[in-house]
Amino acid sequence: MTTTSSRPSLLPTSLVGSYAQPDWLIDRAKLAGRFPPRVRARELWRVDPEYLAQAQDDATVLAIRAQEEAGLDIITDGEMRRESYSNHFATALEGVDIDNPGTALDRSGHPNPVPRVVGPITRPAPVQVADTEFLLANTDRAIKVTVPGPFTMSQQAQNDHYPDLESMAMAYADACNAEVKDLFAAGADIVQLDEPYRQARPDAARAYGLKALNRA
Repeated sequence: MTTTSSRPSLLPTSLVGSYAQPDWLIDRAKLAGRFPPRVRARELWRVDPEYLAQAQDDATVLAIRAQEEAGLDIITDGEMRRESYSNHFATALEGVDIDNPGTALDRSGHPNPVPRVVGPITRPAPVQVADTEFLLANTDRAIKVTVPGPFTMSQQAQNDHYPDLESMAMAYADACNAEVKDLFAAGADIVQLDEPYRQARPDAARAYGLKALNRA
């Protein structure tokens, strides 16, 4: 005999996107007055470099507690350590010149400084494992970690190395795949690949965006 509950099924809830960073951590006026940074933008942080990591940890704990108090089932770190959702990971890769940036059009169609790809894209070490371990240590709920997707990163870079953008997206996909594996090994329950540029660049997305995402 099969029985079913009369209660409606519940969908697990989670934060979508970044949680608002506190004013004491980041200069919100500077952040609002520019396009999202694709290269490093250290001038946005209000805290001295010597104490920045500790301040980001404090902000992360506050973001975790806010999600728990709101009753969310799946907790993120709020992306407190990031100047944008993508540059934290993208600027940690090798083969990318972030000191002499290139230019690419943002989703709004405006030019923006971006990483310049000058060699093979590789991931020399895990980027977000320590962030994941910190999140695990500060909540007993399921956790989700977000990583920028390979197609989006390929659209947020100037290609000075690969024969075409598809080849570059596949290299980004390999870096993403290695990161995803390490994040699951570190204890992440969910890893989310963020691909907003698949909406903004539909023709390129149809040509190779899904291929790159599947590879990642």
